[in-house]
Order: sequence, then C-alpha cells, then structure tokens
Amino acid sequence: MSTPPPLAGGAQGPDALRPLLAAALDALREGAAARTGPLPAGGPEAVATRVRAAAEPVLPERGLGPEAALRALVHSVAEGAADPADPLCAAHLHCPPLAVAAAADLAASALNPSMDSWDQAPAASVLEELVTRALAAEIHEGGDALVTTGGTESNQLALLLAREAHADRGPARLLVGENAHHSLARAAWLLGLPEPVAVPAPAGTLDPAALDEALTELGGPPHTFLVAATAGTTDAGLIDPLDEIADLCAAHGARLHIDAAYGGGLLFSDVRKGLLRGIERADTVTLDLHKLGWQPAAAGLLAVRDPHDLDALGHRADYLNADDDTDAGLPDLLGRSLRTTRRPDVLKIAVTLKALGRTGLGALVDEVCDQAREFADLIEAHPAFELYDTPAISTVLFRPEGADDDRIADVRRRLLTEGTAVLGRADLDGRRWLKATLLNPHTRPGDLAALLKLVEGTTPR
Repeated sequence: MSTPPPLAGGAQGPDALRPLLAAALDALREGAAARTGPLPAGGPEAVATRVRAAAEPVLPERGLGPEAALRALVHSVAEGAADPADPLCAAHLHCPPLAVAAAADLAASALNPSMDSWDQAPAASVLEELVTRALAAEIHEGGDALVTTGGTESNQLALLLAREAHADRGPARLLVGENAHHSLARAAWLLGLPEPVAVPAPAGTLDPAALDEALTELGGPPHTFLVAATAGTTDAGLIDPLDEIADLCAAHGARLHIDAAYGGGLLFSDVRKGLLRGIERADTVTLDLHKLGWQPAAAGLLAVRDPHDLDALGHRADYLNADDDTDAGLPDLLGRSLRTTRRPDVLKIAVTLKALGRTGLGALVDEVCDQAREFADLIEAHPAFELYDTPAISTVLFRPEGADDDRIADVRRRLLTEGTAVLGRADLDGRRWLKATLLNPHTRPGDLAALLKLVEGTTPR
C-alpha cells in the first residue's frame, strides 16, 4: 500500500508545506515575469490556449506529483492573471492583498477550521467574536457583525433581517437609489419580495427629496420599509447624503441599510471618516475589507446596530448545536451565517488589524485617496482629456476629449487585449467614461502619468 500524500495540518504539516511553498512562490514569480504587464496579452483565446496547455489532461491516469503540478498550474494562472498589484491594473474594486494577510490566509487554509460548530473551530470562533464586535463598534457601540463573503451576501442578509424584524407588518418594501448596487435588487428577488422602488439619483447620489416623496406615496405602517443608501458607488465612488437620508427614515419609520462595501474603509482614516457622517444611524451596514482593507477575497461583514436582529438566523441541527451541548456551555455558531461550512476568514482580518493598527490602515486609505486626487489633477490639466468630477474616494472617471462612447469602449478593449492597462467603464450623465479605481498604495505619480499616456496613445485622432 502506497503512502498517502502529506497533510497541511498537524505537527508535520509545516515541514510538508515548506518545499511546496517554495515551488508555488517560484511559479508565482516566474508567471508574473512571463506576463510582463497587468494583464496577459492576446485576449481571451490566447489566455485559454496557454491554460489548456498547462492544465490538460485535467485528470490524468497517473499524477505528475505535487511540485510539478504546482509549478505548471500556478505558473499558468499567474501568467494569465489580472494582477491588482500592478499600478496599471485599476479597473475594479479589486485590491492587491497585503502580504501579511495572504500569509495568514495560508495558515487558515492549513488549519482548516470550519466555522459552523465550536468543536471544529475552538480558537477561531473566539477570534471571530472578538474581531466582529470590535469592527461593529466602529459604527455602533454595543452592536455586532457577521462575517460574510462580501457585499452581495451582506446586502442579502440586511434585507432578510429587515423582513424578519417586522414580519407582522406584511411584506417588506425596499427603496434604493438608481445608483445602488445590483445585489440589492437581486436580494429582493431571491427573498420573494416586491420589486424595489428605484429612487432617482440625478447627480450620481440618492436624491433625498425624491426619497421623501416615494416614502410619502407608499404610506406608513403596517408596511416595513427598508431604505438602502450607498457609501461608495461602484461606478464613481460617490457617497449618498447619509445623515439626511437617516433623518427621512426616522420621520417615516423606515429602517436604514447602508451599503458601505467600498466606502466603509474610510472609517479607519481620521482625515476622511467624516465623509461617512450618519453611518452610525443605520440599522445595518455592509463592509468589505477585500476592497479598502487589502484582504484576499473574501472578507465581508454585515454590522448590525441591534444584536437581537440576528436572532432571526438561529437554527438547530443536533449534530452541530444540540440543545444539551449549548446548555452545557458550548458556543452556538450556526446562527452566525446562512452558510454551514465557512472558512475562518477572520484570521487574516485579525492579523492585519493587529499588524497595522488603525493608524496603518488609515494611512493606506489616505494614500489611495490622495492618489485619486493627483490623477484627477493630471487629467484636468491635460487638454486631451475630460474629468468627470473630483473623486469622492479613490475612483476617477475620465474620457478622451471628443471621443464618442463606442470609441471609448474600443480604447478600453484594445488596452486589455494588449495587456498594457486594465481600466473599467461607467455610463453616467448619458455618456461613457473610463474608470480608474486606485487601490494600490504603492502606485506612484509616474505610474499615473504612464496610464494616461497609454490611453492617449490608444485614442485615434
């Protein structure tokens, strides 16, 4: 009988991992060098051809062995990656993770706690409680938070908790700005709730007067109204007038949810946390630390002002949280998520918070926001480009002067195909814009100038 391959955990796990990590790290380095830019050149078919060559046959009759498999496939994925650590990879809310967070994530994978019962995650469950309470306290003193996979799950949970908190009032009605994230409408659909009421956002942010009118037309109780505001829109990084919206929710008896998946990181910055004034008045708040928190995905949270709202998630499964075990003092984890098996994503978050502290994280937030201002100034001073507006967080929208929407889309795709720059796109005010989302604190002014030069060189005269 052959010896089984080594395991990652246990006393021998680190020794088994050491040579494999060396192989993986070498493959990461060599793959990035082969890519030469922020994105692989050649477009989808060229990438697919290279991946097939490395991966097939996917299930060979006899395996290559761990180091050879790691070298081949890690190299292939690294060479074919969109690398958010490259300053010219700036399309999405897709951050380059901190090395310390990635190292902690490796430890979490090796230990493999499952966050659905205490006997599978004794220490990790304690750490999760400490971290979620501490982060919730940044918004709500005495509040609580759940770890989620990101904004989509957090927004879905917020709507579910709103529905359950006032189930006696009939179906919950969701009101969202036209600028809101698509996951809110999908959550309403998934929960079988009426289609959300879309409130105009003519300047890119939810219009309080239009919200007041919509709430008045819908009438008061017995309905449950949930207003979803946004702190950091996906297209432009704009922040709704949170305090004014909270006033209206209070006046109309509506719950308030704030999707701060992007903008929530501003809480760490003494300079910019004032931009979130009013966030503490929300019943629930979505946070994503795999955006302005520099965590490997996934690292989402849902903060709640009233911890009793989480009672709605309580559930019993004898093999995980039997009554007598709970009565005997074993913590009940099943009501901390709609998922059963969960990774200990809290470990990388905890290590990062401990390593950098509020000052260190705040400095990273300020750095990328300052970069966005510098890039906006560069665009505004350039006669060949038009700036959408002063960036609110770290997203900059711009367009080549005189180019039509089709030409702007073509410029973006050409840069992607060449592998030289990764820019997003946004349609606002009836026009198309190129979008740079700056999340790399190592980006320098020369990188921003190079990005603008690449776009200028791709734009036909």
